[in-house]
Amino acid sequence: MNYQQLTEGKRYQISALLERETSVSEIASTIKCHRSTVYRELKRNRQINGYCPKEAQKSSLTRRKASAKYRIPAKTIDFVRILIEFDWSPEQVSHVLTLCGVPVSHEWIYQYINDDKRLKGTLYRLLRQGHKRYRKGKRTKGEAIKNAVSIEERPDIVDTRKRFGDWEIDTVLGKHGTGSIVTLLERKTRFYLIKKVNSKSAADVTRATIELLTPFKAHVHTITADNGREFAHHAEIAEALETKVYFAHPYSSWERGANENSNGLLRQYIRKGTDLRNIEDDTIHWAMTRINYRPRKCLGFKQPAVVFKEMCLAA
Repeated sequence: MNYQQLTEGKRYQISALLERETSVSEIASTIKCHRSTVYRELKRNRQINGYCPKEAQKSSLTRRKASAKYRIPAKTIDFVRILIEFDWSPEQVSHVLTLCGVPVSHEWIYQYINDDKRLKGTLYRLLRQGHKRYRKGKRTKGEAIKNAVSIEERPDIVDTRKRFGDWEIDTVLGKHGTGSIVTLLERKTRFYLIKKVNSKSAADVTRATIELLTPFKAHVHTITADNGREFAHHAEIAEALETKVYFAHPYSSWERGANENSNGLLRQYIRKGTDLRNIEDDTIHWAMTRINYRPRKCLGFKQPAVVFKEMCLAA
């Protein structure tokens, strides 16, 4: 039988059975634990005047809180809070602290956040929350994008993520009629670029895309988009950036999964249904910086902005 810590209820059962002068083996059989567990319990918690379940439970909790796994230094806890407030995930915080010689498990961090929530704290609000995907309505044949090149014709090397300079593009909508945000992500480094535009029109999206990528024109080999009408001017983008634009299959968001994931991170800062007219460009830039300086597990917990800069210098 596996070892299990005794509950307060089982301690009261032990007390009642001891009063009946029940043997240790019978007590263990009754409360369904190993007899060594009962022997250990009596050795630790039996007092001169007998066994008191209330005092035994109190002593057990005191020992548990004093154990090594609860002795996290106050400075480490402060550092954990700071990184969580920077929107890092518990796994990211745990990995970085471990590399710094301060091992803290992500399970402990989740428990700490849960305890903070019970004490009316707000750390839990900083954890990423899942959102339902928005499914676009079915498009008629007449609305199809002209001269679109299918992702099936995209070079195979793009799928491997070994080449630097392959991008994914999408738009994030604000409250109806208040504009949208153009988002671009470099597949190898997960570097993320965003820009607010007044509308989801092809003209506005094209202008923003060219503006965002022009500084990195030498590092733009391909761009992969979905079938949204905002990418109807893809030929203009391809000409301005001297690149090629490919289109994913309809309703296949996983073909641009990295960008979709980063768009989910963006929703932590700009919630769904936000009136983008009230969002300043400084806020957009701040959110972009926050995301680009989060360590990513897929990058060995390096930061996308740092990896992107290294790749630009090496190219």
